[in-house]
Amino acid sequence: MNHKQIVSLLFLGLMVFCGSMSATPRDKYSKSGVVTYKAIVNGEEEKDMPAMFVEYAMNSVKIWRNSPDVKQLIPGFAHAASYVDYAGRNILFSVNYDDGDAYYAETSFDKLPKVELTEETRKILGYTCKKAKVVINSNQIEIWYTEKAGLQGSPMPTVGEVPGLVLSVIRNGSYETVASDIKINRKKAKANLLPANPGVLVDRNALGDIKREKMVITTRVFDQEQLCWGKEKTPVGEPELGKTYHFAGGTLIVKKVKLPVIPDHYSLFAEITQYSNGDAYDRTGSVFVIPTNREQSFWDGLRDGMNTLPIYYDNDSLDYQGVTLTDNYEPLVELVRFFTPFGIRHFNDRVKIKNVEWEDSTFYKQDVTALKPYLQDEVLVGAFIGNYDKGGHIVSLDIKAYPGSYEWQTENEKKSFSLPLFNTCNVMEMGGQRYGTMFKQDSLTVTFEVPEGAKNLQLRYITTGHGGWGGGDEFNPKTNEIFIDGDCVFNFTPWRTDCATHRKYNPVSGNFWNGESSSDLSRSGWCPGTATNPELIPLPVLKPGKHTLKVAIPLGAPAGNSFSAWSISGILLGEME
Repeated sequence: MNHKQIVSLLFLGLMVFCGSMSATPRDKYSKSGVVTYKAIVNGEEEKDMPAMFVEYAMNSVKIWRNSPDVKQLIPGFAHAASYVDYAGRNILFSVNYDDGDAYYAETSFDKLPKVELTEETRKILGYTCKKAKVVINSNQIEIWYTEKAGLQGSPMPTVGEVPGLVLSVIRNGSYETVASDIKINRKKAKANLLPANPGVLVDRNALGDIKREKMVITTRVFDQEQLCWGKEKTPVGEPELGKTYHFAGGTLIVKKVKLPVIPDHYSLFAEITQYSNGDAYDRTGSVFVIPTNREQSFWDGLRDGMNTLPIYYDNDSLDYQGVTLTDNYEPLVELVRFFTPFGIRHFNDRVKIKNVEWEDSTFYKQDVTALKPYLQDEVLVGAFIGNYDKGGHIVSLDIKAYPGSYEWQTENEKKSFSLPLFNTCNVMEMGGQRYGTMFKQDSLTVTFEVPEGAKNLQLRYITTGHGGWGGGDEFNPKTNEIFIDGDCVFNFTPWRTDCATHRKYNPVSGNFWNGESSSDLSRSGWCPGTATNPELIPLPVLKPGKHTLKVAIPLGAPAGNSFSAWSISGILLGEME
C-alpha cells in the first residue's frame, strides 16, 4: 500500500468517524416515499372506503384520501389533508373547498397522548414492527411501527408519537388502518411537504364545525319570530314566497319557503329553538306543512275563515274544521309536536332553586326524513304556540339536510307514497278552531284509498292528551286504539314518566308542598320542554283499495269549565313500485 492510499484511508476513516459523531436520529429517516393504507373492519376490507395515502419526506408528512370516484360530488365536500412538521413538532389539519375557501388548524406534539412502547412484534409487508399502545376516550389503540423503513410518520399522527413508520393502527381490536403498499423514493428526499398558504387559521373544534356545516344544506324558515296574542291578521291572498303571515291573534305563523330538491340519501331534520318572551306557562306547539295539491287547503281556511274548511261532525253534532282527509282536502302534515316549558329565559331571575341553573332556551331536533315529499321545492310551513300573552314566545326553525353519500345523485331512487289522514292539533285555537274532543262518545273516523303499487305502508302517528287538572287526560293514562276496517291494528298508552329530567328548563313551574314541581309530573305523551316522538305503526295487511281508519280514546269527563282533549295527527307513508 503506497503513501497516497494510506492517506486516503485515513481521511475516509476520519469522515466516517466525524459523520457518526454528528448524526442525529433524524438521519435514519432520510428517505421519502408514499405509503397506501386500507381499512379492515372485523377482518373484512372496507371496499367503499377510499384508500389513505401518506407521503413521507425528511422533515414532513402529508396525509390525504383521494376524492370519491363519483359523477358529481355533494355540495360542500371538503378536500382535506393533514401535515406533520417534525422539525416544528406540529400537526396541521387543512380543508379546501371548490368555492376557494380554505381553513386550517394546528396542534402541537406536546398535546398528543403519551403512548406505551412494548416489545411485542408483528410482521407487516415484510417489516418487523413493534407495538405501542394508548387509551383515548376509552378506546384501546394499538400502534404498530418499524424503524427499518427509512421513513418516519403515521396515517393517524394524533394517536401519539412513536419512532419510525407506523404501518397499522387498530382501534378496539376491530377497526384497523393498515399499510397495503410502500413505495420508497431512492432519489433525494423533498425538503418540505407543508402547504405555503393553508388558508384561514381556526381552532380544531371550529374546523370540525366548518366541515360539517359546509356539507349540511340548511334552510332557515323562521328566524326569531314572535308567537304572541294581540297581533293583527296579515292580509292574505295567494301566499308570497319569503313572507311571514300572522294568524289567530299572532299565535300562528305561516311562510312560503323554497326548500332544496335533494336525493334520497339525504336525511332531513327539523331544528326548533324557543324561549319565553313573557308567557309563563307550558304550551302546545306544532310545526307543520300545509299540503296544497288538492282543490282545497288549510290556507283557504286561514284566508277565508275556518268554517270554509271541510267539517267533521261527532255524535254530539259538534263541528271540527279541517281535521280529516276528504276527496278535495288534505289536513296539515305535522313535522314536530313540541311543548314549551314554564317561562324559560324571561323568568330565569324570578325563582332560585339550590343546585339548579336555568337553561336559556329549549332546543328540539327531530328526524323528519319520512316527510321528505312535503319538504322539497316551494312549500307552506307553519308554526303554532297556543297562548294569550302579549309577549308570548320567540321561535326559530331550520330544516337541515344531511348527506348519506358523497355522490349527489345515486341510482335507484325510490318513489315514495304519502297521504295525510287526520290532524286534530288545533293550531287555529285562538282563531276559533275547536279542540279535539270528538272522542267522548265516538272515535275519529276517516276513509281513504290506497293506490295500486303502494307497499311497505306505515302510519306516522303523534298523540298527546290534554286537560290540565287532576282529573284531566293530561295527567291520566288513556289507551289509544287504532282500527282499520274494524280490526284493531295498534294500541298503546302514551305516557311520559321522565318529565322531572327537564326541571332546569322550567324556572316558574309551580312548586308543591311535598318538593315536587308541576313540570315533574308524568303526562299523556309529553313533558314541558320536550318534543313528542311519533309512533311508526307498520300496516303490512293494508292492500290497494278503500279503507276506513278509526282512532278510539276514552275521553275523560269535563269538570266545571275544564275539559279534556286529544291532539292527534296521522299520515300514511310508504313506497311505490
